[in-house]
Amino acid sequence: MTAAEPLLGARDLRKSYGPTPALDGADFSVHPGEVVAVMGPSGSGKSTLLHCLAGIVRPDSGTVRYRGRELSAMSDAERSALRRSEFGFIFQFGQLVPELTCAENVALPLRLTGVGRKEAERQAAGWLERLEVDDVRHHRPGQVSGGQGQRVAVARALVAGPRVVFADEPTGALDSLNGERVMQLLTDAARGTRAAVVLVTHEARVAAYSDREIVVRDGRVRDLAGAV
Repeated sequence: MTAAEPLLGARDLRKSYGPTPALDGADFSVHPGEVVAVMGPSGSGKSTLLHCLAGIVRPDSGTVRYRGRELSAMSDAERSALRRSEFGFIFQFGQLVPELTCAENVALPLRLTGVGRKEAERQAAGWLERLEVDDVRHHRPGQVSGGQGQRVAVARALVAGPRVVFADEPTGALDSLNGERVMQLLTDAARGTRAAVVLVTHEARVAAYSDREIVVRDGRVRDLAGAV
C-alpha cells in the first residue's frame, strides 16, 4: 500500500436482499487518521455498506480492499482475525457483555488475541481513564448511565489499537450533551492513534466531527466534497 492509496477502499459494490438492492455500485475510501461520516435516510444502504467494508457481509459483486488485500480473497478465519486485531466496532447500544465489569469488557479484545489478564487489565484501565470513565471500571454495564456505557464501548473498540474503527450510530441512544462528549472523545482518540473511523449517522451534529461526509441514497454513494 502506497501513501496515496486508501487504507480501506471499495469499488462498485452491489448487494441485494431478495429483489431489493441495498447497494447499487457504491464506492468508498478512507485513509489513516481520517474520519468519514456515512449519512443517508433509513434504508438507504449505509449499514450494509459498513458491513461489507468490515467483511461481515459479502457483496454480490465489487471489491473491498484493506491495506492492498481484497477481503473476498480472505478465508472466513482470516476475516475474523482481522476484525479481532485490526478493526474496532462501536454500536448504537454499546453491546457490552452484561456479566463482565466495565474493565473486563474493555480488556476482552486483548484477551481474545492472547494478551495475559494483568496486561490486558492494565491497558484497559488506561483507556477507561482516557475516556473519563475510570470511576466505573468495577461496575457492570447495567449499573452505569448510557453515556458512561458508550464511553466504555469506545474504550473497548480502541484498546487493541485498531487501524479502522466502525461506528454505527454511536450516539443514537444518547442525549445531545452525552452524544457530543462521546464524539469528541472518540474522534480525538482515533486521530491520536491514526486510526481511520467509518461513522454511520443520520445526525448532522455528529457528522460535523468528521473530516469528510458522504451520502448513501438508493444504494449509491455521493461524496459531499467531490468524487470518492
